[in-house]
Parts: sequence; C-alpha cells; structure tokens
Amino acid sequence: MKYDIIIVGGGIVGLATAHQSLLKNPKLKLALIEKEDRLCKHQTGNNSGVIHSGLYYKPGSLKARNCIHGYNMLLDFCNKEEIPYELCGKVVVATDDFQKPLLDNLYNRGLENGLDKIEKISIEQLKEIEPHVNGIAAVKVPYTGIIDYVAVAEKYAEKIREAGGEIFLGEKVIDIKDSQSHSMVETSKRSFETTLVVNCGGLYSDRLAKKTSDEVDLKIIPFRGEYFKLVPEKEYLVKHLIYPVPDPNFPFLGVHYTRMINGGIEAGPNAVLAFRREGYKKSQIHLGELMESLMWPGFQKVAMKYWKTGFGEMYRSFSKAAFTKALQKLIPEIQEKDLVDGGAGVRAQACDRTGGLLDDFSIIEAKHAINVCNAPSPAATSSLAIGDTVSDLVLKRF
Repeated sequence: MKYDIIIVGGGIVGLATAHQSLLKNPKLKLALIEKEDRLCKHQTGNNSGVIHSGLYYKPGSLKARNCIHGYNMLLDFCNKEEIPYELCGKVVVATDDFQKPLLDNLYNRGLENGLDKIEKISIEQLKEIEPHVNGIAAVKVPYTGIIDYVAVAEKYAEKIREAGGEIFLGEKVIDIKDSQSHSMVETSKRSFETTLVVNCGGLYSDRLAKKTSDEVDLKIIPFRGEYFKLVPEKEYLVKHLIYPVPDPNFPFLGVHYTRMINGGIEAGPNAVLAFRREGYKKSQIHLGELMESLMWPGFQKVAMKYWKTGFGEMYRSFSKAAFTKALQKLIPEIQEKDLVDGGAGVRAQACDRTGGLLDDFSIIEAKHAINVCNAPSPAATSSLAIGDTVSDLVLKRF
C-alpha cells in the first residue's frame, strides 16, 4: 500500500494536520493510522473542552502564535460547520498577596499577545460575575470558551474522507524503517510504503520519533490530571470558568472550575505522574513505562526541583479532603460532599535530558519524517494552526 503521506495518530492534532494537508494539495495520497478502534480515545477524548485564548504563553513562542491563530481558525471552522461552542469567558483570581504581581505579569503577557479585551477587575466586579468566589484581585478574559473537541475532531475526519484521505483504525505502528527513497511503516495488520511519515503519536510520539531520527533527546513523561464534578445542586456556584494564578515555573494551571458544553461543572485537575503512559487510574501500572520515566535524567532533575509541589499533587490525588481544600481557595462554600468522581486525562509532557519540561511545541524533522514531539495544551484550541504549520513542512517535501 503506497502513499505520499502516512500520519500516525488519530487525535485532534493528527486529524487537523491531515485535513490541512489535503486542503492545500488535494492530489496527495494520504492515510492516517490510529492504533485504537476509534479516533480521539486519549488526550483529545479526555480533554476538558476549554477554548484557550493565549493568555499564558510566552509572546512570540510557537504556543502563543499557534494558540491565537488557531483560536480564530477554530471559531471560523465551527461557525461554518455548525459545531456548538460558547464563549462564556473566564476569570483568573489571585487569593494571596504574593500572587498579585504574578497576576499583573499574566495580564501584561495577555496584552502582548494581542488580547486587548482582557481587563483587571475590582473585587466588586468579580462578585458581580462570580458571587461565590474568594479573591483579592482578578483578570477577566472574555475570549475563553467551551466546546466538545471530539465533535471537532470527528468533523476533521469527515473532511479527510471527503477529500480522498483514508483512515485506518485498530492498527498499531510496530516499526518504521527508512530506505533511500521512502519509509516502510509496519503495523499490527499490514505494511505501508510512504514518502513521508508525520508522527502525531501523542503519548508515544518520542518512541515513534526515535524510529525515524537519531536526534531525538527527549522523553514523554505522562502526567495524569484527575477531575471531580460538582453535584447538580451546587452547579449554581460557578457561572463561568474560574482559574487560580498558575505557578510560572510549573507547566500546569492549577485546580480550577470548568463549565462543560454538554452540561455540568468539572473541578480540577491535579497533576500527578501516571504509572503508565495511558494510566487513567491509580491502579493502572506498567512497570517498564514507569521505570522509563523514573530513570530518565531529566525527570530526576524535575523531581528534585519540584518535589514539594509534586508531593502536594500526589497527596491531593489520594485525599479528597486535600483536593477539596485546594478548591476552597477559590470557592470557600465547596464541601467534600459536593464533589463526585469525574474523569481523568493523561498529558504527554516532553522532558529534555537537562530537566526542562518543554513549554513550547516541539517539531523534529528527519529525512523521511516530521515528528510532532510536544503538543500540550492548548493543542486542541490550536489544532488547525498546528496542522497549518506542519502541513507547510509537509508540502515543502513535495
């Protein structure tokens, strides 16, 4: 089976890349391979459904540029395809004095990223928007919204098939072998010959990348984010999206409250090391994958640097009381009995050998491959922009 392009990974980034590539060159013979029996089973399918504005990201970074560009592309796509979304807005709230300068920095970063409608609001204004929130300072972000990303991704898949692309489900990529002029992609069911492999393998993107290049010196470390849901009778406590001021040194946003497009309120997530790459429960352990994370020099440095934060996150994972206490910083009325178990997602966080948790998108090119090795949040919001960027790299090869 011969193709111009094989895309590995049926999450939202792989699907967006396939869609954008076929939009730009409909003559390409393209196939997408997904190891699961359905699309979007992992990061995309366990996403909290937030449309991010680009507030947090370093100005000029790939994250910032792709988020803002992708935000506009996503809304245009959803309007055209009649996919429901809501720009409900969010507030970022400081609850301690030491967070005030961090909130100011966040506000200034947002302005640098072109978000000229964000505003600092008074405590009185905050109480009008979110009467149950505790805070001493806040920034209102009207751009933020909520959506069902699986619905978006399934629409990408529909567009791919309409354009002549093929999607193969239930086929795990076992090996990628280079020759002088092409690559052979071996799956659990068959072999594909292709001019170019595009690796959008998410939690396994580093392993796939190492099959195509000797230049890959990073490791995907899986972090599980666990959620609770508010019981229906307490959903009135949250009107919009409510976020804390994040730790600027840690690539997670802290426990927050998220309205869902299909109803309900999520509270969370924490961020704990998963004991396997697709470990959505504490009981899911893969000793080989766990040791791979623990033995990586970069992760050992991260653990040394953030041991106190990591211990707190792990403690909240095992203690509902501790999780509730963290949520009470933003809404003091929340009680343990108001929370029921929600879902969990696993984030594919790239970590380099020196202990850097990569904050930006990472794309590594090889002779016959393009590897998307780090596409953390806001990858879903940015999916069309990332697909646009990667498809430009693709088309340069043809």
